[in-house]
Amino acid sequence: MGERLRARDLAFLTAETPTTPRHNATVEIFDPGTSGFDHATLTRLIADRIAFVPRYRQRVRRVPGHLANPVWVDDPHLDLGYHVRRSALPRPGSLDQLRELVARIVSRPLDRHRPLWEVYFVEGLAEGRVAVLTKAHQALVDGAQVVDLAQVLLDRTPERRELGADPWRPERQVGSAGLVVDAVRDSLLSPLTTVDTARGLTDAWRLGADASARRVVSVVGALAGRRTDPGTPIGGTLSQQRRFVTVRRSLADHRAVRDGHGGTVNDVILATVTGGLRTWLMTRAESLAGLRQVRAVVPVSVHDQELQATSVGSQIAPHFVDLPVGEPSPVVRLHQVSYSFQAHKETGRAVAADRIAGVAGFAPSTFHAIGSRVAAEQLRRGIQIVVTNVPGPQSPLYAAGAVMEQTYPVPPLLPGHSLAIGVTSYDGQVFYGVTADRDLVPDADLFATCLSEALDELLDTTGERRPQVPRGRGRRTPRKS
Repeated sequence: MGERLRARDLAFLTAETPTTPRHNATVEIFDPGTSGFDHATLTRLIADRIAFVPRYRQRVRRVPGHLANPVWVDDPHLDLGYHVRRSALPRPGSLDQLRELVARIVSRPLDRHRPLWEVYFVEGLAEGRVAVLTKAHQALVDGAQVVDLAQVLLDRTPERRELGADPWRPERQVGSAGLVVDAVRDSLLSPLTTVDTARGLTDAWRLGADASARRVVSVVGALAGRRTDPGTPIGGTLSQQRRFVTVRRSLADHRAVRDGHGGTVNDVILATVTGGLRTWLMTRAESLAGLRQVRAVVPVSVHDQELQATSVGSQIAPHFVDLPVGEPSPVVRLHQVSYSFQAHKETGRAVAADRIAGVAGFAPSTFHAIGSRVAAEQLRRGIQIVVTNVPGPQSPLYAAGAVMEQTYPVPPLLPGHSLAIGVTSYDGQVFYGVTADRDLVPDADLFATCLSEALDELLDTTGERRPQVPRGRGRRTPRKS
């Protein structure tokens, strides 16, 4: 029998609703060059590397009567043709068209009857570029036993490493009666199984009660003609559809602000997010009198000295920051954000960005996946927005010989949150990915513009305003986009 889901993983399945699908995604743009990177090549690459993430071959099976938590079991009908999909934009496809496609794909929940992941190979981008969108459920990637699929697909050199398909055969399937027998046996032999089952049932009941309470409040408020969603533009009742926007800026710009005012690149990114929120709120004629701060959770990397753990999942912890959107001075905003992280640095548990990016086989998508899990567990702490920031490698990565030029996280939205922001620095650039509710944030493109202008505002205070980063990779001669 397969491994039983832990209560923590089960909670992400239980909490999923049509308006809050619980999956993480990443969209990466590649220049195939002469590598021949296409859909068939990507499918072969996944078939070659999936052995390193065997959970991607498994699906979830529930135990009749909820006698124990569900189990991960091998999918006897695993079909890579279903999971690795081919799509295309009308040539020459623009970044705007790609973002719209990504928004539609991430709006759809994953099929619970199959392994909880999908990959889309998108052709037709301008100048022969292609995009790869990976999408995996939060219950799947835990950073301890399972990393994100992208982590095993990317190499540090353009040379292809053919590892060869492994002789995998799915385990024999167990019927419903067998699942019940295994559940009873595990409960009798392992007290931890009983505790985990009770915790899973409790979490399911609590999440169901919370959802029911929200529906009742919404219905009562509608009948009474009252507004039931939070009175801020970054909260409200979510729809089933999303928007996705991006910003790409030079890492050198962020470092220039850091060098001019102190702190870290992470502080500059958070100050940029703060300034972008402030400007965006003001363009909406929103009063900042009652919204001086926005409560954010920013997952951070820590040393896990007590457990001596080496897994990614155990080395990320929540950090709460009050983003000072009511402060008019960009420099003061930067110093306030920097001060909020100072206590974390003084604990001695903070991890330097270059050390994170230097982890062998590192891929930012795994860190974003774990960061979103950590943030989701803090929903009751009154947070208003999630910002995941991951320092990536500053040298190019490759998939089957194709160089990755851009990488944007696509963070999921939590209940009541109309915005979520993911940031990845990679190969001399910083990539902001913003997920927004399609109905609550119809001006998501404007928010992206405000983010970029917020960084320009910080640069102006240093006297080192720089031109925008070229559309190509920093180490290449820029080509027209």
